[in-house]
Amino acid sequence: MRNLDRLSDLDFADKRVTVVGLGVEGVDAVRYLASRGADVTVSDAKPRERLAERVEEVADLPIRLSLGGNDPQAVRNADAVFVSQGVPLDLPALDDVLRSGIPVWSMFTLFMELCPGPVVGVTGSSGKTTTTALLGEMFRADEKPVFVGGNIGVGILDHLTEVRAYTWVVLEVSHTQLQMTSRSPHVACLLNVTPNHLDRFSWDQYRDLKHNIFRFQSADDVAVFNYDDTEARALATAAPSARVWFSLGEKIPGDGVYVRGDEAHYRQGRYDQPLFPLDSLPLRGRHNRENAVAAAAVASACGVTPRAIADAVESFTAVPHRLEHVATLNGADYYNDSIATTPERTLAGIRSFQEPLVLLLGGRDKNLPLEELAQEALRRCRAVVIFGESGPKLEAALRQAAKGSRDKGARIVRIATLAEAFEAARRAARPGDAVLLSPACTSFDAYDNFEDRGEHFRSLVGRYVKEAQPSLP
Repeated sequence: MRNLDRLSDLDFADKRVTVVGLGVEGVDAVRYLASRGADVTVSDAKPRERLAERVEEVADLPIRLSLGGNDPQAVRNADAVFVSQGVPLDLPALDDVLRSGIPVWSMFTLFMELCPGPVVGVTGSSGKTTTTALLGEMFRADEKPVFVGGNIGVGILDHLTEVRAYTWVVLEVSHTQLQMTSRSPHVACLLNVTPNHLDRFSWDQYRDLKHNIFRFQSADDVAVFNYDDTEARALATAAPSARVWFSLGEKIPGDGVYVRGDEAHYRQGRYDQPLFPLDSLPLRGRHNRENAVAAAAVASACGVTPRAIADAVESFTAVPHRLEHVATLNGADYYNDSIATTPERTLAGIRSFQEPLVLLLGGRDKNLPLEELAQEALRRCRAVVIFGESGPKLEAALRQAAKGSRDKGARIVRIATLAEAFEAARRAARPGDAVLLSPACTSFDAYDNFEDRGEHFRSLVGRYVKEAQPSLP
């Protein structure tokens, strides 16, 4: 194994290392490993044309590319293998490697081993990105050195040189990043645990992965839990660390952030400090208020001042692809909520609006229940436009819900692509409506990630906005 059998032996110079998956994490790992003198091979099942942008990002590095299939030989010849999140660990090539004894690690595992500063990790089935981004703003408002990265779309290994012992590192952590971890963050936050990714994991497997965010903590660490979420509250009993809570209600069983009236408060023992009015948060929706209270609980546990927390909440703007207002076109407002890859997330988006809705649903199914979403969409929407691979299943759920409804319900349209769905939604929209891309499914039938899908939606809206603008003389 040439001294790479343990993470404590991290001299990569002249070692043969294979990175499986050339996404954001893969590019980050390739850059880091190549800079340490490793002999790097990249293996990705996607063809080169699908990876053109990522390939361009590593074109200046002395690496080998094995694209268009996960070649078993590319990993069998390695001294160590790094697997990007989202790559199934049951790939035949990886199974062979694991049985042969070649070390297989994740980028998150390596970062946790090397990071010199205190790490804050945020995970959950929904709300991770907004909570992580807002938390970063709270640290900045308090003028604390902070790096924000992880599943929020920012690679972490390439930024290690920026982190000092006094730098707070705030990471969004997905369930797949927790698959191979053997360390937990110093401050871990579990926002919620609801059915998700059941196309790849059983419910028990998925729930157990979320447990890893605090599983390896010690008594000197802190775990922050959502008291309003049944599963998070149940998992909290296994925490080996100090527990902190957050809730949109008045009752929490210990220290943390709760809501009295319409104001968030921080409580620690007998100390009770008002933090911010919930109405000061510029974002729509109850779920975003919950995200703000969660971020406040984590920030308070890290010593961020109440004034900085309040300032960050008041000035915070929507993260791209999360109920993001794109433009107003012919009197209708267009919103990009491409991050909504589950029915639960789409329900939260729908419930953030009072306006009549034209809803765009579609993508690749995750084998999640659709009944509640179908009923709410029929009740709240003027029209529901369905697209993508999951179209037949979504339409069947909506038609079934319509049978048991007394209301006439929304008009249902099913077509093939997002571009066609946008055209149908534009025709259905009226002045005063909100046109909402909140797909309830993953993007992987047509796009590499939800960001690409959101960018495409933005471009479709932007083309019409540009055409509607009067030309200059």
